[in-house]
Amino acid sequence: MVRSMDEVDRLFAEAVSQGVFPGGVFGLAWGPPTARQTLIRAYGRLWASGLGPADEPPMSEEVVFDLASLTKPLATVLAVLCLKKEGLLSFTDPLPELLGRQVAADKRAITLAHLLQHCSGLAAHRPYFEALRLLPADQRRRAVCDLILAEPLLSPPGESVCYSDLGYLLLGQIVEERGGQALDALVKERLYAPLGLEERLVFSPRQSLSGQSGVRLAPTEDCPWRGKIMHGEVHDDNAFVLGGVAGHAGLFGAAGAVLELSRLLLDLTLGRGGHPQLRASDLRQVVSPSGPAGSSWGLGFDTPSPRQSSAGDLLSRRSFGHLGFTGTSFWCDPDRDLVVVLLTNRVHPCRDNPLIRQFRPRFHDAVVRCLSIEPLPASY
Repeated sequence: MVRSMDEVDRLFAEAVSQGVFPGGVFGLAWGPPTARQTLIRAYGRLWASGLGPADEPPMSEEVVFDLASLTKPLATVLAVLCLKKEGLLSFTDPLPELLGRQVAADKRAITLAHLLQHCSGLAAHRPYFEALRLLPADQRRRAVCDLILAEPLLSPPGESVCYSDLGYLLLGQIVEERGGQALDALVKERLYAPLGLEERLVFSPRQSLSGQSGVRLAPTEDCPWRGKIMHGEVHDDNAFVLGGVAGHAGLFGAAGAVLELSRLLLDLTLGRGGHPQLRASDLRQVVSPSGPAGSSWGLGFDTPSPRQSSAGDLLSRRSFGHLGFTGTSFWCDPDRDLVVVLLTNRVHPCRDNPLIRQFRPRFHDAVVRCLSIEPLPASY
C-alpha cells in the first residue's frame, strides 16, 4: 500500500533546487500482473536556467532521455540472450571465435561471459573518438575494434572486475557479426517489437522519432568538442562517432518504456509471462552475481553492493539493475515484486556534476518506505 509519496516529492524538489539535475522522472511498478500498480511522476524542467526556450513547459512523463549505459543490459545483453536462444552464441565462446578474426595471445582466453561480467581485463574507457572522428564514418567500426584489440590488458581474463565500456563496444560488434544485423535493427525487430516498444526505445531519436508529433527530448551536455548542447543525439563521445549506435551507449527512451521493459524482465525471472526471443532461465542467469569473488556483477546486470550501493539500503540483495552516466537507472527487486526507474539529465549542462551519487540511494530508500512493501516469502 502507498502511504504517501511526500518524502519522494521533497527529495526531488530539493534535488532540483540544489542543482543535482535540471529535472527528472521516476516510474514504479509493483505487485503481480493481476494486481499490478504503476506510478510515474515528473519534476523540474528539461533545460538548465537560461539555456532553454523561455516558454518551455515543465518536465513531463513522456520526455525521452538519453539512457546512456542502460543500453548495456536493455539492448546489448538482451540481444546476446536472443542470439544464445537461437544457438548463435554461447557464454563460453572465446574472443577469436566471437569476432571471426585473429587476436593477440593475451586476449585469446577472453570469453563472452568475461565481456558481459566486466572481467575481461580490458580497461574501463579510452577516448577513441579523438582518433575515430578523423576517419570516414564507414571505417570507424572496424577501427575501434582494432584499437580495443591493441590495448594491453589490466589483468588476466576472469581474474578481476573493471567496469568496461571497451568490452561492451566489442559486444555490440559481436552481436552484429553473429546476428547479421546492425544492433539497433536487431533489438528493434527481435526484442522490442514483440512488446510494442519498437517506437519507444530507440537509437538516434531525432531520426527514429521524427514522424511522431510533440516528442520532447531531454538535453544533456554543452559539449566543447562538438560545439553544441547535445539534444536528441547520444551524449557518449565514442558512441557518437560510431553513428549513435554502440554496445555500451546510444539507447533513448521515456520512463514508461523503460518501466515496461524492466517489468517484463522481473516477471521472467519470477516465472511469469514470456517473450518469444528470451528464455527465463537465461535471464535468471545473467541477473545473478557470477563474476570473480566479491563482484556484484552478473552477466551484464549489476546487483547491490554490500556498502554504499546506489540502490540504497532497503532494496533486497537479490535486486538487479544498472546505472547510466547521464543520470539514469533501473532496479528490479524480486523480493518485493518492485521495479524502480529513475531518469534525469544530470549532465546538463556539464558532466562534472557528481551530486546524483548522494541522491540515488536516498531516493530508492524513500520509495521503499513510501510504498511500505514488505519482502515476499523466500518461497515466492
